[in-house]
Amino acid sequence: MDRPLRTESPESALKGVRPNIVQSIRAFRVQDLQDAARSMGQHFLYANLATAQSKQDVLDLLAQQFILPAHFGKNFDALYDCMTDPVHKSGPQPGFIVVLEQIPANAKFDKEAREQLLDIFRDTADYWAERKVPFRCFYSFL
Repeated sequence: MDRPLRTESPESALKGVRPNIVQSIRAFRVQDLQDAARSMGQHFLYANLATAQSKQDVLDLLAQQFILPAHFGKNFDALYDCMTDPVHKSGPQPGFIVVLEQIPANAKFDKEAREQLLDIFRDTADYWAERKVPFRCFYSFL
């Protein structure tokens, strides 16, 4: 079956979305976000956290799916460092579109843990905004 012809460019999916933001994925499809990243020459980072039960599980999955360096300390401070410092030192960056899909919502990864995780990505968005590099993070809860 043929897919309908797309009449707009992939990056138009992000029209009206600030360049440095962390927001619910809501009306966005992961494939559209990936296509937008590709067409804009930006990094696309995707993590599906559906199998995570705890903070450690979330950090382990992020390390695997984002292909973080072996020295990643598997804590929130180390996550921030991996999303900013080494990447910044590697040269000019074109921008980032990050998807955190199905963040767990359970007793071992409660509201406070979810907010701490999203705060890391908000701080990362601020870090890149100061350097005039787009960093958009979209998330959903399980």
